[in-house]
Amino acid sequence: MKLVLGMAGASGSIYAERFIRALSTIEGTTFLISSPAALRVFREEMNCKVSSAKELLEFIFSKYRIQNSPHQFLIRNFLDIGADIASGSNPWKAMVVLPCSMKTIASINAGLTENLIERAADVTLKERRTLVLVPREAPYNRIHLKNMLELHDAGGTILPASPGFYQMPKTLDDLGDFISERIFRLLGIELDLYPRWSPKNQEE
Repeated sequence: MKLVLGMAGASGSIYAERFIRALSTIEGTTFLISSPAALRVFREEMNCKVSSAKELLEFIFSKYRIQNSPHQFLIRNFLDIGADIASGSNPWKAMVVLPCSMKTIASINAGLTENLIERAADVTLKERRTLVLVPREAPYNRIHLKNMLELHDAGGTILPASPGFYQMPKTLDDLGDFISERIFRLLGIELDLYPRWSPKNQEE
């Protein structure tokens, strides 16, 4: 699997952290793009001092004691709109923006490509590849809803960071894993990060 992962400046760093942790357990390659705003939010929400995508990865790998991962993470500069993943001539299966700010959603919907996250998302859509956007905003205003509907109609998938509770989560990590698993299923990957729904009174 070859994936592009963009981290935009929205709340919800736990979702990106748990998704990267899960990615590290499977074979594949991920191109990682972190906006300056995403790094700032990550620092505040995860109580750390990361100042680059490289340090963000190192923080996650150290926190979860990840060694000898079969997954390769390739960092790309947020401002480099001439990077390899700015061109559809380079293949990748899917792109995930996690978390996804409403500014990023608006820019992608308008066809703006002022940074590599926006450009790679634009390429993902035009090449008819899978694009998953994970907004963490509440409530939505009309502009938010309009932009998300238009991106849905353009071929993107909107997956709000709205975790379920039927798996009886006990930690924030459980909530992060729920959203991560939903993303992986859209990518055609089953990791079993949380229990499937099964009614207690279901007849055998």
